[in-house]
Amino acid sequence: MRPFQRAGEAVLQVHQIPVLRDNYVYLARDSDSGACAAVDPGVAGPVLAALDALGWRLTHILNTHHHADHVGGNIELKAATGCTIIGHGRDASRIPGIDRGVAEGDEVAIGAETARVIEIYGHTRGHIAYWFSQSQALFCGDTLFSLGCGRLFEGRPEEMWASLSKLRALPDDTRVFCAHEYTASNAAFALSIDGANPALIKRAAEVRDLRARGLPTVPSTIGTERLTNPFLRADDAGLKQAIGLPSASTVEVFAQIRRHKDVF
Repeated sequence: MRPFQRAGEAVLQVHQIPVLRDNYVYLARDSDSGACAAVDPGVAGPVLAALDALGWRLTHILNTHHHADHVGGNIELKAATGCTIIGHGRDASRIPGIDRGVAEGDEVAIGAETARVIEIYGHTRGHIAYWFSQSQALFCGDTLFSLGCGRLFEGRPEEMWASLSKLRALPDDTRVFCAHEYTASNAAFALSIDGANPALIKRAAEVRDLRARGLPTVPSTIGTERLTNPFLRADDAGLKQAIGLPSASTVEVFAQIRRHKDVF
């Protein structure tokens, strides 16, 4: 479990809990009110243990999408705590125990901290992110990873590019709390197609060092991802040239990068 809080600021406290093989569950707590959300709890046990150790009380679950490794702990956590489960309204039938359906532009309050809901389709047809602008924290599930993006299980390349473009437009210092520890493998792929990128070379070295010390590579930041993540750079002329598609549209380039990653 790893804590994140900006010193000297009354902002969201975030605790990172590794679960399953490579998932992260996040506890996001407003320190003034004590309201606390679990983001994408794939299992309940480690979350309950963390809450007990921290002395925190769970009030909400924020689901980004319906996959079992993100919602598997919903019902047990709700039974144990009485928390309110929030997810995309269009995906309510696939989110266990959902109490409130939300959509693009809605706001979700965790105590005094408020998240804006951003629809980010592509990985699934009902995927959303929660952006806490005051705390510079983005919970983006399986759409944006550090140096990568999610597979297109239920969407088209143009949908995923549009979704990533929304996230890419957020402020540079926005912390990216994605749901998986995929960064090392993503870095290997990114270097294979964008190996002349100095920012990527530096980031890949940082990732190797962190993993060698048994530390997480998450959170990243939007600023870092904008410079290093090939899936956010599909409109970059140098990257287009590097993959042999100098005249292709941005969506065509993105789709080609995603196809390469799928078989990497």
